[in-house]
Amino acid sequence: MKKFEGYMRGINLGGWLSQCAEYSEKHYGGFIAESDIKTISEWGLDHVRLPIDHNVIENKDGMPLESGYRHIDDCVEWCEKYGLNVILDLHKTTGFAFDNKPEDNVMFDSPELQERFISLWKNIAARYGKKSNIAFELLNEIVEKDSSRWNALVSKTIAEIRRFAPDTKIIIGGIQWNSVHTLALLDVPDDKNIVYNFHFYEPFIFTHQLAPWQPLLVDKTIRYPGNMEEYRRVSKKICCFGSGLLGTDTMGAEFMEKLIAEAVEAAENADVPLYCGEYGVIDRAEISDTAVWFEDIHSVFEKFGIGRAAWTYKGIDFGISGEHYSQQLGRIIQSL
Repeated sequence: MKKFEGYMRGINLGGWLSQCAEYSEKHYGGFIAESDIKTISEWGLDHVRLPIDHNVIENKDGMPLESGYRHIDDCVEWCEKYGLNVILDLHKTTGFAFDNKPEDNVMFDSPELQERFISLWKNIAARYGKKSNIAFELLNEIVEKDSSRWNALVSKTIAEIRRFAPDTKIIIGGIQWNSVHTLALLDVPDDKNIVYNFHFYEPFIFTHQLAPWQPLLVDKTIRYPGNMEEYRRVSKKICCFGSGLLGTDTMGAEFMEKLIAEAVEAAENADVPLYCGEYGVIDRAEISDTAVWFEDIHSVFEKFGIGRAAWTYKGIDFGISGEHYSQQLGRIIQSL
C-alpha cells in the first residue's frame, strides 16, 4: 500500500480553531502558541492536523475573515520553521456538523449550501495551494447515509480545488463518521494525489468511558485490554458500541487489525495511501491502560504503513499534553 509520506506520525490541534470553548480572538490567540509547535516537533512527529470550523474563517454571508485566516497562517509559518507538515481539516461547514444529529444536517439537501462549501474550499485552495507542506481534508466525519451524494460533492469540490492546487494532497473519508466500513463506498479517484481517511476509537466503550456527552457511557468504566467477554457483556447491556467484538476472542492489537483490515483493503483497491485522522483515549480511562492501547494501535499502523494523527494535543478531554497523561507521556509519544 502507498504511504502518505510526510504525514506518518502526527497530532491534532483540536479545540483551537474548532470545537472551541469560545469563538473569540482571546481564545484563538492563547490556546496554541509557537512553543507548542516546537514541542510537537521535539516529540519527533512530522505533522499536525488542524481542525477548522467555517465560522472562524468566514462570516455569516460567506465572506472570508482575515482575522481567522491569520491564525492558520501563523500555524503554517510555525510548522515551516520547525519542519512540520500541516493538514487543513474543515471540521464544520455551513449546514453540516459531525456532532449534530444527522437529521439536523441540511447541506446535502441544499444545492446552495453545497456551492458555499465549494466556494469556501476555493478560497482555502487559492490561499494555500502552492504551499508544499500543506494537505487538504475536505470535511470531517460525514454523517450522511447516502454515499452517492457525498461522492458527487467530493468530485465537484476536488475539480474546483485543482484549479488552484493541482498537486496538493486531498484527504477524503467515508460516510458514517469516517467509518472503516464505508471507505469502499467512495468512488475510486482519477487523481494521483488523493488519500483515504478513517477514524479509530475502538473499543469505543474503553476510549469514551465516562464521557459526559455519551449518555450510554457516562457511568461506565472498563479496563484495557481486559477480557473480551466483559466487553461483550457491557456492550450488550447498553445495546450499543459492539463494533468488531464478534471478530476475535482477544482484545488488543489482533482486534484492532481485524477492524482496520477493511480500510486497508479499500485503500489498496483504490491505489491510494491510507490515513487515520483521529484516534485516542479519553482522560477518564486508567492511564496505564491508555498507554497499552496506544502501543497496540501503533503496532497496527506500523504493520500496514498507515499515516495518522492522534486526538489530540491539548484540552477537550483527550489532550495528551495534560496532567492526566503526564506519568505515561513519554511512552505514549513513542507510540504515536
